[in-house]
Amino acid sequence: MAARHYLDFEKPIAELEAKIEELSLLSESAGSFETEVAGLRKKAEQLRKKTYAELDPWRKTQVARHPQRPHLGDYLAGLFTDFTELHGDRKFSDDQAIIGGLGRFRGQACVVMGHEKGHDTASRLTHNFGMARPEGYRKAVRLMDMAEQFGLPVLTFVDTAGAYPGLGAEERGQAEAIARSTERGLTLGTPMIATVTGEGGSGGAIALAAANRVLMLEHSIYSVISPEGAASILWRDGARAKDAAAAMKITGPDLIDLKIVDRLIPEPLGGAHADPAAAIQTVGDVLEEELKALTAMTPDALKAQRAERFYAIGRF
Repeated sequence: MAARHYLDFEKPIAELEAKIEELSLLSESAGSFETEVAGLRKKAEQLRKKTYAELDPWRKTQVARHPQRPHLGDYLAGLFTDFTELHGDRKFSDDQAIIGGLGRFRGQACVVMGHEKGHDTASRLTHNFGMARPEGYRKAVRLMDMAEQFGLPVLTFVDTAGAYPGLGAEERGQAEAIARSTERGLTLGTPMIATVTGEGGSGGAIALAAANRVLMLEHSIYSVISPEGAASILWRDGARAKDAAAAMKITGPDLIDLKIVDRLIPEPLGGAHADPAAAIQTVGDVLEEELKALTAMTPDALKAQRAERFYAIGRF
């Protein structure tokens, strides 16, 4: 099991947990420290609860990017059975930044896809850190076409800093591919639910999130540009990312108020990375509830609801 990674603002928690581990080892070899360990555990839990109750937008950004946060592969393993990955866009190649295919979600056949960032150096390079190229979005369109053909709901998991901005991607039509994927989501005649599990960055995110219902984990972020990118544009200073994060309204409560996101999914104490299994289970329960509500709707009603939802954004 990988050692737990602590964020900068979690250092006091890390110090307490190091003391707990040290006393636990001493207790095994030199006598009982159970009372002291129990006291420290309670103190660590209270500190974690206080810390996570007071997260500002920049700290939430750090939590959303936590390397041990559950990724698409974890959700596939925890929520889906009979998953069969489908490869390629039938035009250029197979982009591993977006993984998708057919599977069963709690008995319901569906199309599932999303961004995969990877967990270690090798897998992050394989998946290009979750930053898709045009062929990734064209694969998404192909899968949505298949979903409509067979009357299957579409479940997407969004976790990307943004679409890949490289020269090759631009040469192969990155903007057009994102637009086509967004359009296909908006015109889909079957239920579509998108869940932002970490970062929801720019068009690279909305290409998989033009859904009937857009859900978001409690400590995720969803934005038109990264805080660092916004700071570079606004102030010519990427170091002011914290200021940009506060101004951009990228966290769940603000996005609910703006009606950009429909529902927040609570995370375990300390974030989804603190208890991935519990986080995945909660996401599954919410998805099941939302999917039941949508499956009763006709194709025309689904399209109309989706159009109304997105046309309403920004109108006050």
